[in-house]
Amino acid sequence: MTRAALAVAALLLAACLVATGGRATGVAKPRVGFVTYSGVVPTKRTLEGQTFAGFLKAEKELEISGRIVYVAPTQDPSGALTTLAREKYDLVIVALPRIDVVDVVARKFPHVRFFLIDVPPQRFRAPHEPPNVQGSIYRAEEAGYLAGYLGALMESRTPGVHAISAVGGIPYIGVNRWTVGYKAGARKADPAIAVKLGYSQDFANPAKCRRVAQRQIAEGSGVVFNISGTCGLGTLRAAKDEAVWGVGVDIDQAFLGPHVLTSAVVKLDAGVVAVVRRFTRGELAFNRDPVFNLHNGGVGLGRISPKVPRPLLDRLERIRAAIVAGKIRVPRPSNRPPRPT
Repeated sequence: MTRAALAVAALLLAACLVATGGRATGVAKPRVGFVTYSGVVPTKRTLEGQTFAGFLKAEKELEISGRIVYVAPTQDPSGALTTLAREKYDLVIVALPRIDVVDVVARKFPHVRFFLIDVPPQRFRAPHEPPNVQGSIYRAEEAGYLAGYLGALMESRTPGVHAISAVGGIPYIGVNRWTVGYKAGARKADPAIAVKLGYSQDFANPAKCRRVAQRQIAEGSGVVFNISGTCGLGTLRAAKDEAVWGVGVDIDQAFLGPHVLTSAVVKLDAGVVAVVRRFTRGELAFNRDPVFNLHNGGVGLGRISPKVPRPLLDRLERIRAAIVAGKIRVPRPSNRPPRPT
């Protein structure tokens, strides 16, 4: 190709990018791959199952040609990702927390889009990472704010000094995003309330979280927030045993019993459908990760206990509306661990 032809091609490409705002153009009935761990079934009772259910819904409702690939938990997923890329799938949704592997494969297949669920690469990756890898940002702190606000309202109805608490696994950004909102929401409802934070240093062993929660309850906490995955089942068990309120996380954990006040949830199923829809319309931007929040229904609260009085529900709704309207700015998490209290 001559220099003149190359120059013309470059100008045409630039014009296309300007016209689309740097976005991928829509693909007629795109081929969308979905990579998940083996054994996962579509259900709303686990994050993995919720994500899977979202992909199945996207297949049903949108004009896509979908394919599901299972990977064993001990298996390197690069083979599955490479297969989909070689078969020229337009979009590959990765329901695995493996940014490192995805980046390696993405460099080899720059024309394939890779999407990570509830993993915001822009927070963790260097600027030189492949632009065809995207993540998503869930403003979990907004759901945490509502949970803390409601928890403090319920605790303020009891006599004596008021305190609520949270049990995290380890203090990193995936946990901090919940605690910063929870603490701010509680202080909005009751500026004098004590908010205790503790860590089990574990995400799998319920006994460890149960011990931390029991200590918090003994120190006066009337509401305990589970932010520890499977370990957090011990947190909610302690709440049940000690007759205080428990708050679930990630998914709606009301099914565990009437001691669950509510749950702060991320709606990964809705997020997957939204991402696929944006891709089919050419609206999934290359240069930024999509954000899911209270405004677009990406986060929120699960079922609220029927024991919550109507006036408190009305106050909670006003707070939710104020966040959506931008009148309340919920603090954002950082990688600096909060000090245990």
